Amino acid sequence: METIRILILEDDLKTLSVITGGLFDLEESLFDERINFAITVFSEYKSVENYLNLLKDPDFDVILLDRDCKLAGSFHAINVVKFGADKFIAISTQPEYNEAAEKMGVTRIIRKDYERLDDFRSLLIKEISQMIFDGDKKLS
Repeated sequence: METIRILILEDDLKTLSVITGGLFDLEESLFDERINFAITVFSEYKSVENYLNLLKDPDFDVILLDRDCKLAGSFHAINVVKFGADKFIAISTQPEYNEAAEKMGVTRIIRKDYERLDDFRSLLIKEISQMIFDGDKKLS
């Protein structure tokens, strides 16, 4: 069994439920591929500064990056270079926050829209699936 490690930097519980529901469905569809997910969630930017950025060898395969958190700070405090910009998907509702993530090197953006969370879920899961499979090659 191959485990894909997914880091979610998001503080909104409704959004988290939509994301995790989509990941559950994707994982179920990948059962025959023998792929499962290990999900880590942080809801406060201080966890980014005081824990994540201090990891010696971060090993996440996919990182979902919102910007704002409940502490009125920014998840953009994460060291994108250290974690690998190619592993990130920016998921803010605000276009300017996603543009700021682009300036940090993030190239994948799925804009969150609270009025259309089902569409957000579909686009996000499709993007994650494309990250997992490069042609027929799985992430390592």
